[in-house]
Amino acid sequence: MSGRDLFCQPRRIRRGAALTLVFASVLVAGAATGSFSEADGNDRKSPSDAARSAAPAGHHEDVAAAAEKAMADGASPVEAAERAVSRSGDRWGAVYSRGEYEEFEEALDGRYTGVGLWARRERDGRIEVTRVSSDSPAAAAGIREGDRLRSVDGKRVDGHPVTEVVSLLRGDAKDAAAGTAVRLGLERGTHAWTETVRRARLSTDSVAVRELAGGITVIRIDSFTKGVGDEVRDAVRDAPAGGGIILDLRGNSGGLVTEAVTTASAFLDGGLVATYDVDGSQQALHAEPGGDTSRALVALVDGGTMSAAELLTGALQDRGRAVVVGSRTFGKGSVQMPSRLPDGAVAELTVGHYRTPSGRGVDGRGITPDLEADEGALRQAETVLGGLGE
Repeated sequence: MSGRDLFCQPRRIRRGAALTLVFASVLVAGAATGSFSEADGNDRKSPSDAARSAAPAGHHEDVAAAAEKAMADGASPVEAAERAVSRSGDRWGAVYSRGEYEEFEEALDGRYTGVGLWARRERDGRIEVTRVSSDSPAAAAGIREGDRLRSVDGKRVDGHPVTEVVSLLRGDAKDAAAGTAVRLGLERGTHAWTETVRRARLSTDSVAVRELAGGITVIRIDSFTKGVGDEVRDAVRDAPAGGGIILDLRGNSGGLVTEAVTTASAFLDGGLVATYDVDGSQQALHAEPGGDTSRALVALVDGGTMSAAELLTGALQDRGRAVVVGSRTFGKGSVQMPSRLPDGAVAELTVGHYRTPSGRGVDGRGITPDLEADEGALRQAETVLGGLGE
């Protein structure tokens, strides 16, 4: 399991990540809560369960009524709305305070408050630092990839869900602002120490591009924040002529659907990317024409590939554009609609589901790769690219 101190939604950790498809000026799939893989199955549901998770039409009104009553009674409208969502059985429903929602929207714009750590949970439950953002508080403190994170502000994190660790790093429970201190217990080999760093306002580096031997370009997308689609198109255009591309979506927890569609447009010459329904009304998302359809393409996925990243993977797989390598994806393909509550908070409730171009539902199922691979998945992807080139 992997994650980073980015986009973690406070108070929703007990119910899993609050992943959303926001229909406002943009579509959002899977607020990037820090990439994580539910490999233990604790947050998975069967297809029948997933179908039952959709909130009934009019449930927004029920939640709003609960919030209004709480306000009239002098109680917390947010807590009342959360109880109403919980009673509904809506797996992905969530309630945000005004401040939380503003932070969520900022995160999708590529800004967040944190220390600049990416992390994953190993099989033995230990939390390992997998990446340190440059020019971040963590980098300034000398924290490195491969270090073990043992505690945050004195709380042991071994065995805890990575989303919970992410929340501690960000200080979500205390609405911690930039400049607040957080004490990290770390371990490197046999050396253990404590480091105090101060959170900062950081920009996300959602796209990383590198070149492998043989002219292969690896484009890794951590989440679909604003501008990612154009970055991917630039990377495809700048890739060595005739070289294959590995699109690494492992641990990608979603983001803006518009950016996922723009990314699909980099590899497709128009056509259908996905369909979705909102209270029974069918809609479609299409790629722009003119994408690069000649390069060999492999998409790398795992159990942390979710939401908008699954939408993209399904489109490339169904359209025969990419060979998908890795392990089954998370299975979050439901659609949430936001509505304002009386005090300015926002409730997002499930109203439908999206499907891949061939009509496959993703929610509760995930996407099965063409070639199963766990350890050494990147090497497998290189091998597949070699075969496609031939």
